[in-house]
Amino acid sequence: MYRYGMSLVSASESFVFDCIHDVFTEIWVKRARLTIPENVRYYLLKALKVRILHVLQRQQRPSQSISQFDFDELWAEPSSEELFTEQEDKGNREQLIQKLISQLPPRQQEAIRLRFVEELDYGEIAEVLDINRQSAQNLVFRGIEKLRQWVLVFLFLQIF
Repeated sequence: MYRYGMSLVSASESFVFDCIHDVFTEIWVKRARLTIPENVRYYLLKALKVRILHVLQRQQRPSQSISQFDFDELWAEPSSEELFTEQEDKGNREQLIQKLISQLPPRQQEAIRLRFVEELDYGEIAEVLDINRQSAQNLVFRGIEKLRQWVLVFLFLQIF
């Protein structure tokens, strides 16, 4: 749940942990009225997504010029030592893929993360995203096709 929550928002870890805690607290409070879902894992992922979206919508006010998360990102600069270590740990290929994935539309990003990071099948992705199975397959396929095209262009530019 934590990895999925962090993939949805670029917020602090404590924000995601709070949302996870809220999900379990709400389940506990409503336990007498809830039925046991067919697939608990996907129920929890969906509940986390709904909770994160709810909290974000509640926190955003039209009069605010800068959100709490933007402020946190401005001040959270890694040290040069951390940057060096991070560059050593990650290969150029992985960094390129991450940059390219961030250029995809949000729904394709989420579908690809669910497929390859969370290792869900297309039916499970469809449940989490509240779409049909074919749409889930299309999102992942189109995202991968775009990534392939971009990688080919990048490799071509590297050669010349």
